[in-house]
Amino acid sequence: MDLAPASQPRRIVNGLSVDVEDWFQVGAFENTIARSDWEACDFRVERNVDCVLALFDRAGVKATFFTLGWVAERVPQAIRAIADAGHEIASHGYDHQRVFTMDRAAFAEDLRKSREILEDASGQAVTGYRAPSFSIDARNLWAFEELAQQGYAYSSSVAPIAHDHYGWRQAPRFAFRPVEGASLVELPVTTAMLGKRRMAAGGGGFFRTLPYGFSRWAINQVNREEGQPAIFYFHPWEVDPGQPRVAGAPLRSRLRHYTNLSAMEAKLERLLGDFSWGRIDAIAHNVAPDTQAEAA
Repeated sequence: MDLAPASQPRRIVNGLSVDVEDWFQVGAFENTIARSDWEACDFRVERNVDCVLALFDRAGVKATFFTLGWVAERVPQAIRAIADAGHEIASHGYDHQRVFTMDRAAFAEDLRKSREILEDASGQAVTGYRAPSFSIDARNLWAFEELAQQGYAYSSSVAPIAHDHYGWRQAPRFAFRPVEGASLVELPVTTAMLGKRRMAAGGGGFFRTLPYGFSRWAINQVNREEGQPAIFYFHPWEVDPGQPRVAGAPLRSRLRHYTNLSAMEAKLERLLGDFSWGRIDAIAHNVAPDTQAEAA
């Protein structure tokens, strides 16, 4: 069920988000770099977060930082800096374990543990969640029930596309309430329509590797033709062209991860100037509580 925003500003404010994880924690390398080896890796996330904060400050925008509890344990000062700059801290789980690899009890503990760490580090209440690798889909809808039970206001955990690493192609493209009788809102990452084809257009590797004009066209389509805010994301490691190279990873993973890292910051600056941006909690708050539509 798609939900319309409660109000339509003259220029729609889109949701800007950062998935705070380091270069060695990404899904592309999960079968190459073991969790047990993370402590020995070159830890670059704090420097990269500082770069992102400076970028946002120059652009005059606020965003939501979906943050791993594992990261917050090790650099709580970076989490406090994000919060002190007026951005939202939200949960990305503890250590980037995909939700569909857990049962409900393990997921509940992951939510509880990461939230406690993030709230201690930031001094903020954590009300938002994004599943690692958009790993809530038709296989584990109980995850929404757990999020609602634990009092989360919103999730941004669904990629309504088909992809080899993730995706729930049949999901609604825009905001919906996944648990009957609960206030929890799901805000899927943005897709655009090219004819009848649904295309990923919400950031990450798609933004970094495709020409900028595609993202501008897609967000304009979502804003002007469909009257909806875009939900956009990227990672701190994407503005770090000097990060280590993982030679043992599959070629496809390396191409996805390393392509256009040196161009990313300039592309982001352009994007932030071309559209209006804000925190994801504000987008969720503006979803009308009683507006219902048919599922896509």
